[in-house]
Amino acid sequence: MADIVDSVLSLLNWKLPFKFIYSNEYWMLDLGHHLFPVKKYRMLYERVIALGASNKDFIQSEPASDEDLLLVHSPEYIKKVMTGKLSSVEVQALELPFSPAVVRFFLMMTGGTIKAVENALKTGLAVHLGGGFHHAFPDHGEGFCVFNDIAVAIEKMKKQGKIDRAMIVDCDLHHGNGNAFIFSKKDYVFTFSIHQVDLYPTEKPSSDLDIGLWSGDNDEAYLSALSPNFPRLYQEFKPDLVVYLAGADPSQQDMLSGLNVTAEALKKRDKIVIGNARKLKIPVAIVLGGGYASEIEQTVETHLNTVKVAISVWKRNPQFLVTSSIQSE
Repeated sequence: MADIVDSVLSLLNWKLPFKFIYSNEYWMLDLGHHLFPVKKYRMLYERVIALGASNKDFIQSEPASDEDLLLVHSPEYIKKVMTGKLSSVEVQALELPFSPAVVRFFLMMTGGTIKAVENALKTGLAVHLGGGFHHAFPDHGEGFCVFNDIAVAIEKMKKQGKIDRAMIVDCDLHHGNGNAFIFSKKDYVFTFSIHQVDLYPTEKPSSDLDIGLWSGDNDEAYLSALSPNFPRLYQEFKPDLVVYLAGADPSQQDMLSGLNVTAEALKKRDKIVIGNARKLKIPVAIVLGGGYASEIEQTVETHLNTVKVAISVWKRNPQFLVTSSIQSE
């Protein structure tokens, strides 16, 4: 598989109709000595440029508006965040040194995911070099997540009539508790989460389909749990959009991971999720999610592999046909 991926990334063949979403503001956030590696965003951007991308292949993120945020988050919570009036308990739940710069960061990240889903619906695929903050709830944030960019983006597309149904395929190491809660009573969004079950978060609201892995589970356990669900779930639910949370943190190299999952298995994961959607002509917006390897380069490499797989899959299935009746109107 590595040979196939590398062969399609020749600089002479870099002609992609889909876009990457990014902003230099992502990596400028100063968190001090913190586990959350914001520099990975800039490093990944540089690696994508090194593959042969140019300015025309990128769309700049813009901050989400209050109107966007209100599609998911409560007015009270938004006001507290914007005015810096979070309680000490609420800040502790975020596990971040809260500041206006942090608020700006999450506004930009949420706006970036909105642009990613918009462009995925136009061209069939888009990659946000950021996003995936699935622990944010309507009235509070948790675990490095202030706003839920995925939920906001999906709800905006639904409100605008651009989609009827969406699916979240969450392959981050951690359970997508915020997504599961937000969409628990909304039948137009299917939430899927494959995660390490004996790990944060303690409370895990039920997704539409949860797959819990245990510390020590290896490549075979991971892929055998994931692969039977795709393309089956796509065929049964028939989403107009897939948001794929391609976390780097299931890697055996990640400091938070108890899984024994290799880089090769994660590339196969990406191919299963993205490839089966492409074959069915379902638009896919990719967001990064977590990644906390002791060497930041290892996290960047895992994210870059996802980008390479996406390009490889696109090369194999370049045609994109609008299949949603809503999009066709």
